[in-house]
Amino acid sequence: EDYLMGINFSRILTLKYGSQMASFLNTRRQVIAVGRVMTCVLGMVVRREIEIRQFVKTPFYRLVAFTEEDEKKAVAFEWRARKGSAYFDSPLLYKENGFKKRDDAYDLAKLIGGPEELKDKDSAKCEMELTVLSVQKKDEKKNPPLLYNLAEIQNDASKFFKISPDQTLQIIQSLYEKKLVTYPRTDARVLSSAIAKEIDKNLKGLSTLSIFKPFTDQIFASGSYKTIGKTRYTDDKKITDHYAIIPTGQGLGVLKSLNPTEQRVYETIARRFLAIFFPQAVYKKTAVEAVKDSEHFFANEKYLDKEGYLAVMHYSFLKDKNDDNAGSELLSQIKKGDKVPVKMLSIKEGETAPPKRYTSGSMILAMENAGSLIEDDELREQIKSNGIGTSATRAGILEKLVKNRYLSLNKKTQVITPTLTGEMIYYVVGYSIRPMLDPILTASWEKGLSQVADGQIGEDDYMKKLTAFISKYTDEVKSENNGAVLSKCFNYASQFYKKGSYGGVAKEKKSK
Repeated sequence: EDYLMGINFSRILTLKYGSQMASFLNTRRQVIAVGRVMTCVLGMVVRREIEIRQFVKTPFYRLVAFTEEDEKKAVAFEWRARKGSAYFDSPLLYKENGFKKRDDAYDLAKLIGGPEELKDKDSAKCEMELTVLSVQKKDEKKNPPLLYNLAEIQNDASKFFKISPDQTLQIIQSLYEKKLVTYPRTDARVLSSAIAKEIDKNLKGLSTLSIFKPFTDQIFASGSYKTIGKTRYTDDKKITDHYAIIPTGQGLGVLKSLNPTEQRVYETIARRFLAIFFPQAVYKKTAVEAVKDSEHFFANEKYLDKEGYLAVMHYSFLKDKNDDNAGSELLSQIKKGDKVPVKMLSIKEGETAPPKRYTSGSMILAMENAGSLIEDDELREQIKSNGIGTSATRAGILEKLVKNRYLSLNKKTQVITPTLTGEMIYYVVGYSIRPMLDPILTASWEKGLSQVADGQIGEDDYMKKLTAFISKYTDEVKSENNGAVLSKCFNYASQFYKKGSYGGVAKEKKSK
């Protein structure tokens, strides 16, 4: 059905609106290439760009009490509106922990006996106490992540190495051909039961590498590999064509001949694989609620207690972060009824942030998990298993959109933005064949194909519905005349793109 939609809709839209686009772009001709998957992806990127463009930043102000004058050494207690507060359900609030205007945050500070200096300063010394109402302590356990499928490793490679999904696929394909890793074009993130029974072979191979030997030694000593078949990392029902991407433990003699990026991709896959044989990471969390004159303040602490699988995740090419051990001994030691000294009050200014642009990696994940864009439960579950495109085609679809100059890919950051041409096509399709921009269409056709494969509906019935859909919208495009409204859309869009480059590159958004 991809072919039939693409060839029919591309022709009719090009014949109808291609010359109008070419005239606007000052080019000889303009093909309007559409496809069930390709156009849906284009729509996702353009919609995100429009959201960013229309976003207006909203400032807000929070009142924070510090136990020390040096904020870096202090415990921070943040005010929140609770029942009994002078500001509970007040229209002056931004959410429950901030104010729309700084003056109102200052009034709150004065209400609890804060210093006058806060009127003109961000922070000011003070002498007051908070009374602890409750202390909640609990362990938070974090499982090792599931294994890599192609979409997941493409996303991480985009973040870690700033390479495109297509480059990542080429690298893993090369590693596969060198017998270093298993088949790359897979959607599965688990092992098959058959592979799980022989997984010690993969581990023994990795044990010959000094970088991984400390971990394989622990795995063999604990015997965790023997029971991997009974964990969530093994599930035959979640495998269609092939299990997850893992190191084979073979072909290790060629590792030194790999280029640095190839070596790092291999290391990334190997560490994700080794992690599943390690226990959970355990964090200690403490949440404290305190009060001053009916106004409630909250502080939280989280620190890593047991490293577990995280011991494996110290990549040789990344600097380790120490955020997991952030916290204070004071917070974990206090108890209900204690008096906590406050030596500094601060009014912290913040602002709402616009949605983030897609990167090449996050777009691949968005294509795989397009169900999050769909409200209908049944359709969402269907697209969850099929996604937009397949593991074998997603990188190519993105590459085609860039090659057609409908999207622009920043090679240094891997951030994706639409071009003027791409946004113009978005409007053409939106006013002519709007379902092509909607992931629901992809889900419904994927569902139909699955039903044909399962014998729930006949092939003829499916083709009849497909033909009717194509005929309906082809006839509508023939009879419609959206030229005037599209001219307005083209003029609107053009102000956001730099001139002088074919396709039009998006300008950086200026803060409103």
